[in-house]
Amino acid sequence: MRTGQTAPDFRLPDHEGTTRSLSELLAKGPVVLFFYPAATSPICTAEACHFRDLGRSFEALGAQRVGISTDTTDKQSHFALQRSFDFPLLADSDASVAEQFGVRRGSWFARRRRKKEIKSRSSHAAQRGFIRQLLSVKRTTFVIDRNRVVRLVVTSERAHVHADRALDYLRYLS
Repeated sequence: MRTGQTAPDFRLPDHEGTTRSLSELLAKGPVVLFFYPAATSPICTAEACHFRDLGRSFEALGAQRVGISTDTTDKQSHFALQRSFDFPLLADSDASVAEQFGVRRGSWFARRRRKKEIKSRSSHAAQRGFIRQLLSVKRTTFVIDRNRVVRLVVTSERAHVHADRALDYLRYLS
């Protein structure tokens, strides 16, 4: 997904189990949609907490923050309660929305994973599962306007960059 393209509408459960759609969220104003690899991991926690801490600044500009990862609804719920997030965390457990937005990690990883599984079916299975989850999506943030047009795309592995750049862009627009 690039700047100027129309973001696909989607429906996903949030951390409270409520199904949310992008069009419903956009009815309230622009959306800052940030994809993160794994709830509770150190960098993802820092990123989401930075979005939380800048909440009033985003609200002053009429923008909503929405986090999305391939974690389950239960894991998202735990993450939201643990860190007192005041914005929805969406569970894209099958990575279908990540695929639509072009942030799902590609087939190289799937081929590599198959080779490793053939070598060792049982050893390090939990570790491979965690690594697969961490590498399932690219850390990416989209600023989407009310017409579903992507206005800004931020890609960086640095936690604080996403919220800061999105906020700077929204300030520039107003």
